[in-house]
Amino acid sequence: MSDYTKNHSPEGAVLTALILETFRLNGRLLAVGDDLTNDLGLTSARWQVVGAIEKEPLPVAQIARNMGLTRQAVQRVANVLADKGLVEFAENPNHRRAQLVRLTSKGRTALEKVSQRQVEWSNHHAEGLGTEKIEEALMVLRTLRQRLESDKP
Repeated sequence: MSDYTKNHSPEGAVLTALILETFRLNGRLLAVGDDLTNDLGLTSARWQVVGAIEKEPLPVAQIARNMGLTRQAVQRVANVLADKGLVEFAENPNHRRAQLVRLTSKGRTALEKVSQRQVEWSNHHAEGLGTEKIEEALMVLRTLRQRLESDKP
């Protein structure tokens, strides 16, 4: 047993190992995302924002809430995306000051291309893992996220 888990329950020790592995995985996923999007004027962070508005334009604050990010971080990314012509800001009929962020045709094209690449990437890396194992991992991560969200003040 390592020092960081010596006072944990057995479940707590394994959860801590899962969290640390998730941090390492997140780093790799961001790097892969950057590689998949590099030639499209996107990064992993930019891809996350354009993906959040794929179906409908949203205000920055709503994108941030949906993605678990800060409003300021999303605003910075949205500004860069607008400068690159991938999104535009539009009037929000529900709120005078909170503009909507919406995809431009250039942004939609970039999102479609990276989405195609992601399908190929996912299919390749899912090979041999088995749907049941992946669904079980998804359930554990989703449950943990929901518990953490319910702990918020």
